[in-house]
Amino acid sequence: MAQLVDVLDQLTGTGELYERLEGGNLRCTACAHRCLIKPGRRGVCQVRFNREGELRVPWGYVAALQIDPVEKKPFSHLLPGSDALTFGMLGCDFHCGYCQNWLTSQTLRDPEAGPAPEHIRRISAEQLAAYARRMGAELVVSSYNEPLITSEWAVAVFRHALELGLRCAYVSNGNATPEALEYLRPYLTAYKVDLKTMQDKHYRQLGGVLQNVLDTIRRAYALGLWVEVVTLVVPGFNDDPAELWDAARFIHSVSPDIPWHVTAFHPDYKMTDRSYTTAAALQQAADIGQEAGLHFVYAGNLPGRVGSLENTYCPRCQHLLIRREGYTVLNYQITAQGACPKCGTKVAGVWTAEPERVRTGGWGMPRPVF
Repeated sequence: MAQLVDVLDQLTGTGELYERLEGGNLRCTACAHRCLIKPGRRGVCQVRFNREGELRVPWGYVAALQIDPVEKKPFSHLLPGSDALTFGMLGCDFHCGYCQNWLTSQTLRDPEAGPAPEHIRRISAEQLAAYARRMGAELVVSSYNEPLITSEWAVAVFRHALELGLRCAYVSNGNATPEALEYLRPYLTAYKVDLKTMQDKHYRQLGGVLQNVLDTIRRAYALGLWVEVVTLVVPGFNDDPAELWDAARFIHSVSPDIPWHVTAFHPDYKMTDRSYTTAAALQQAADIGQEAGLHFVYAGNLPGRVGSLENTYCPRCQHLLIRREGYTVLNYQITAQGACPKCGTKVAGVWTAEPERVRTGGWGMPRPVF
């Protein structure tokens, strides 16, 4: 572990999301923990640290890099059928026991997790963006670990991506600050938030505070970002109907057009004592979302087993707009104006102006770069 930390500490740049305090102390503003970092100390995430009064942040490497469908993020209303180059670094500001990306997110907390130093790949921001363009991706996405804690690096990548005509997105736990969202706003098209639970005591077990995540969803939407929300339905943790109703009502209070993805849990990392989420449980959660008035509710991780809950329908006339199975778009009918072809209703989302070019009918296995 010490060897990995030594390697990562060399792969750093000067941070921008912080406040300078007296005595060389710094207040990090990348996430809602707002860590007070004294000289020689680290934030909760373990990757942002104070070196003699200077905030050092992750820079110039990736620990995970892959091209796969944007539907896998999951985004259902962000350029469906397109490829996304997704990159990640190491570290997280939460410590979820059921994390399904624990190899990248928890490696600095857990000696049994994570890659060896030789799996860290040095790369420039310009090279990442150029690779995305060369491989035909339309999006560049920061994910795998928590992107908020590596926001300076993400912005460096996004600047080059925007110059190449690509869109950019975050897949995040939502533990953001207003400062971080304002910093990211010029570069992002979309922001996906994991709404893990509506119980603050459960959020605190994971290392967060519920209100911070709710505030992020509201702020991201108010800033004009395209927002989608995901709830991993974990048996015995957040699957009580009353809690699911709370989640659905909250999302509706921000906008009924925000897609809500209810996805299936599988035992992983340190939470292997729970059963798999059933298709029936996802159907129940989705029914709650629809009864709460949400226009777009999706069930994920169980392709072919959740009926119509993988598809997109017109919120007015219920015409089938996008038919999917898993991460594959099978049929796409949204017009170039982003509307239903049957009744003309505008459909909330980020759509292509060239619907005839949407890839349908199949997608191969995700393509790892390393």
